[in-house]
Amino acid sequence: MEQRAGERITEEVSSWPGVLAGPGRRGELAFKVGGREIGHLHGDRVAHFGFPKGVWQGLFDEGRIDYHPIVPGRPGFGARAIETEADVDEVIALMRLNYDRVVAQHGLPTEAAA
Repeated sequence: MEQRAGERITEEVSSWPGVLAGPGRRGELAFKVGGREIGHLHGDRVAHFGFPKGVWQGLFDEGRIDYHPIVPGRPGFGARAIETEADVDEVIALMRLNYDRVVAQHGLPTEAAA
């Protein structure tokens, strides 16, 4: 049986050191590193992210993300629809971008902080 998009993304992102996956406040599946969210999924259909505005602008200009539907027109919060295998790969890459940024700034969480 082929893996669903959300399952594939969850399997990959959850394998990174320090990442915890769990329910968010609005029914989404959130991925966190030491309490800092690196992105979340709404089932198999869309991923949402928060990025520093400069990073967000570059990703938006490249067509890698769109505005978050809750805050349209507001840089910093992005969305990526999941419709193809390429979208799954891109969601994983975007989560990795945030993961690498968080780990570089704050380090990996200790067992107690995770």
